[in-house]
Amino acid sequence: MQYTAGIGRTAAALATALAAAALMTGCTPTGDGDGGAAGPSTPPTASRPAGATPTGGDKGGTTSGGTGGSTGGASPSGSASSSGGSSSGGTGGTGGTGGTGGTGGATKKPCAIGDVKVSEGHQADVRPPGTGTGAAVVSVTNTSASPCKVYGYPTVAAAGNGSPEKNKPLATTHTGPDAVNVVLAPGARAWTKLTFVQVQGEADGYCASGATPGSYPTVVIGVLGAGKHQIAMDDGVFAFCDDKVTVTAWSSAKPS
Repeated sequence: MQYTAGIGRTAAALATALAAAALMTGCTPTGDGDGGAAGPSTPPTASRPAGATPTGGDKGGTTSGGTGGSTGGASPSGSASSSGGSSSGGTGGTGGTGGTGGTGGATKKPCAIGDVKVSEGHQADVRPPGTGTGAAVVSVTNTSASPCKVYGYPTVAAAGNGSPEKNKPLATTHTGPDAVNVVLAPGARAWTKLTFVQVQGEADGYCASGATPGSYPTVVIGVLGAGKHQIAMDDGVFAFCDDKVTVTAWSSAKPS
């Protein structure tokens, strides 16, 4: 009985030791395992920055929005806008100048037929040798109250029997400086020179070409934009050969 009881006590003590060992063994992984303890503590720590990030983002958005609003406000009300207004004002001034230019252009309108008077022909100082007209200087005068311009070359036609409706256009050659706009103030004049194929000899004369000389009491001068004007010579008649004439452009300088 004592042996049996001793065995029982021994067995019980062993069982108790084994149970304690087992209990200690079960606690060791839990106490020594960092993964288990760290696992619960890490997520709360990681979640705080995540929570702080939106807050920082909101501040960033606010800052950006404030800066954007400030910048946006500065652009319309800042110096750029002011400069734009000044520039626009400068442009307006230029526009005014342009308007003046337009007015200047308006004063340079072509002379109309009622604005001018064409003078009689005057025998030129420098003319081909012969006994005919040789060359004649003709002027056009602005008789209106406003400036106007003459330009280009005149046309010339012989008036048959002194009648412009029976005129004979002459073959015209242009000579001298190129045509320009000649602006005539009221009362101002522009000139052209008509050079004919000269009649040779005495009395009725003759033409070097063998043609019969023409003699006309008047010719018809055409002024571009200002119609046609019948004129005579201030001394004698227009006498020339071959129905040809060489003309200079209208000029503010009187030809010789």
